[in-house]
Amino acid sequence: MLFWVMLCISGTLGQIDMKDKLFAFPKKSSTSYVQLLPEYPGPFREVTVCMRFHSNLTREYSLFSLATRGRPNAFLLFYYPGPRNQFLLSVDNKDEYYDLQGNDFTEWTSVCATWNSSTLVVWIDGTKYNINAKQKDVQIRADPIIIIGQDQDSYGGRFAASQSFVGEITDINMWNKTLTDENIMDYFAADEMSGNIINWSALNFKVFEDVDIQPYVDPYPCVPI
Repeated sequence: MLFWVMLCISGTLGQIDMKDKLFAFPKKSSTSYVQLLPEYPGPFREVTVCMRFHSNLTREYSLFSLATRGRPNAFLLFYYPGPRNQFLLSVDNKDEYYDLQGNDFTEWTSVCATWNSSTLVVWIDGTKYNINAKQKDVQIRADPIIIIGQDQDSYGGRFAASQSFVGEITDINMWNKTLTDENIMDYFAADEMSGNIINWSALNFKVFEDVDIQPYVDPYPCVPI
């Protein structure tokens, strides 16, 4: 564990296989976050992001924040808990809200979000929420900054502690294409799937302030019968 802490303090990490590991965000903050470094700088006309997380927060929080110059919400995953119980997917600064039912993100939850010129789809633990895209001929511009743990209100900054993530996140992957329904279900089944833009098994990232790298133990392991 000391080795990981020393690496985190140093700031920049090399390419690391994060399988069976997670990012732990222990407390509310406006300075603690992880920057994910993409394999390809874009631009993107299709995107899929998948991740697993859990949190005991009862306030709103950001899960995945991709900003480009002039577009702080170029691709944003955001959650509003409590009576509102809405999941936000924002593409090119245009927001779409998904009304959820019966979700409890205090347990480990798998989420995938896909976008192309015709559809916006959010999957939560195998449940599909589909919306026809309102924006046509849109692309996510090149040179994104991708942040986990904070919501970017500008290109790489203007974080608000009131929207910070507290909890644990693992298995983040991103593709520059729309995954099929079968691909998404494979991800939920914990098959080995690696993104070509963000690859959890060969992750390039920087850690800032109070974020820990810890072992991840699958809470729902497959047990042979």
